Amino acid sequence: MAAPSHVAIIPDGNRRWARKHNLPEFEGHRISAEKILPSIIDSLMAEGVEYFTFWALSTENVTRRSPREYANLVNLMRMFLRKRTHELNKKNIRMKIIGDVTIFPDDIRKLIDDAIEKTKNNTGMTVIFGINYGGRDEILRAIRKLTAGNTTAEITCEKFREYLDTKDVPDPDLIIRTGGEHRISGFMLWQSEYAEYAFMDKLFPEITEADCKGVIKNFLSRERRYGK
Repeated sequence: MAAPSHVAIIPDGNRRWARKHNLPEFEGHRISAEKILPSIIDSLMAEGVEYFTFWALSTENVTRRSPREYANLVNLMRMFLRKRTHELNKKNIRMKIIGDVTIFPDDIRKLIDDAIEKTKNNTGMTVIFGINYGGRDEILRAIRKLTAGNTTAEITCEKFREYLDTKDVPDPDLIIRTGGEHRISGFMLWQSEYAEYAFMDKLFPEITEADCKGVIKNFLSRERRYGK
């Protein structure tokens, strides 16, 4: 079996890692964005993965975190886009976004647009960031777009897919969740129909390149039957 074409990660455990090391909770997110995430991208690229989705900020993160924590997360996103877009472009990585970014400040939306535009012709790995993303929200937004067209055509799975955030991205082959949690929390509800799952006890800031290779190796040992 070839390497999974599309790997997605639910990066759980940032705040628990920070508390474990007697650090402010935000430090878990910062370490993950500055050190762990770039390392994982490099590792998955080396394994031949073509698409990588990282759930950076859920709809619940936006609505349920304290104003201070939400502001810190938005600022971290701002710094990441300013610092890492050039690096992604240099590595021939194309960047995409899933989620509703209309809620963010103008400068964030401009940084996102600039990153997408700058990297759109790159032919290496495609890195997809889920920002203010939730599976139910995505499906509701797709329904609104579909019905706004007042279409009378039969609604098929293929047609509905055209209105999803991931319309031009293959469904994930492998979804990894860190932090010892065994749930999907609404992540890629439509796209995950036949995804394989890997649940890791390690907190996300503890993940290494060796862990990524191990998960890929385990995936390659599985038999995927797609309901047959």
